Amino acid sequence: MTSVRLNGASKLFGKTVGVAETDLTIDAGELFFLLGPSGCGKSTLLRLIAGLHAPTTGRIFFGDRDVTALPTDKRNAVMVFQSYALWPHMTVGENVRFGLSVRNVPRADQDRRVAEVLALVRMGELAGRKPNELSGGQQQRVALARAIAVRPACLLLDEPLSNLDAKLRHEMRTEIRRICKTENVTTIYVTHDQKEALSIADRIAVMNAGRVVQVGKPADLYHRPADSFVAGFIGETNLLPGHVTSREAGHVRVDTVVGEILATATGHVPDRVTLSVRPEQMRVARPHPIDPPDNRLAGHVVETTFLGEASEHVLVVNGHRIKVVSAPPMFEPPHQLAVEFAAADAVVLPA
Repeated sequence: MTSVRLNGASKLFGKTVGVAETDLTIDAGELFFLLGPSGCGKSTLLRLIAGLHAPTTGRIFFGDRDVTALPTDKRNAVMVFQSYALWPHMTVGENVRFGLSVRNVPRADQDRRVAEVLALVRMGELAGRKPNELSGGQQQRVALARAIAVRPACLLLDEPLSNLDAKLRHEMRTEIRRICKTENVTTIYVTHDQKEALSIADRIAVMNAGRVVQVGKPADLYHRPADSFVAGFIGETNLLPGHVTSREAGHVRVDTVVGEILATATGHVPDRVTLSVRPEQMRVARPHPIDPPDNRLAGHVVETTFLGEASEHVLVVNGHRIKVVSAPPMFEPPHQLAVEFAAADAVVLPA
C-alpha cells in the first residue's frame, strides 16, 4: 500500500488555472474520490498524480518517494479511462496479461496472477473471449483486472462508469469497492456523480474552480458541508439566506426568506448566514403532533414528482420555492401543505 501526498501542487495552462495550489494527503489503501462539476479540475489533478501532466508548482509524493519528475511507468500508477482502452485483437486473458508481459514477469507468475485477478473480478470463465463479445460491465471488469494485475502503487479511475446504464452503474459501484478493498490498493476515483461518491468512498475531496473546497467522509460532507457550494452539490438542499435575530445556548434564530427558523449552532456565528435544510429531513406536518416541532413552514404545492420509493414536492413559501421529500410517496398532495423539521437539521453556513 502506498500513500499519496501533494504539497502545493498546481497546474496552469497558460493563464488558465487548471488546479490551484493544493495540499492533499491520501492514505495508503484508501478509496478516495475527487468530486465536482465538469471543468472543476478533478481530472487534471488525477493526471498530475498519474504523471501525465507536470505540475507548475509543488511536489508529489508516493509514500516518502518524491515522484514529481518521474514518468507514469516509473511511478507504477495505473489509470483506467472512461473508454476502457482494451486491445480489441486480444482475448480477455491476453489483455490482463499485457502489463505483466511488458514488465518481464516470468510466465508461470503471469499465469498465476492472470487467473487470480480474473477470479477476483468474476471473469475467469470468459478469459478466451474478445472485448467485442463482452457487455459494458464485463469490459469494465477486464479493464480493472488489467490495471490491478501489475500490483500498482496507485490505481487511478477517471469516471470509469460513465459509459454504463444506470442499473449497471449501481451494480458496478459495489463491485469496484469490493475489488479495490480486496486488493488493498490505494485508489483515486474521479466522478461528478454525487451518489457514486457517497455510496462507496472512504473520503471525498470536493472541488470547485480548480480548488479543493472540502475533504471529509461522505456523511460529514453531507451533514456538515463547509459552504453553500458543497451543500448544494452534495445532494439536494434548500439554501435559505437570512440574518440572526437572537442567540440562545447552542441555537440561533434566523430570519430567512421563508420565515424565522431555529437552528443548532456551535462556536461563532456571524450575523448574516445561509441555512441548508435537506428535502428529506423535512416531514409533512401531522394534524395533532405530540411534541411541538422546532420549525414549521406552510405553503402551496406547485409541483410533484414521483420518485418510486418517495415523492418530491415543491412548495412556495412567502414567494420562495422549497423542496420536500415524502416517503412513502404522496400521489395527490393537498394544495396547502405544512412541513416540520428539527433545529439540528438546519445547518448554519457562511452567507
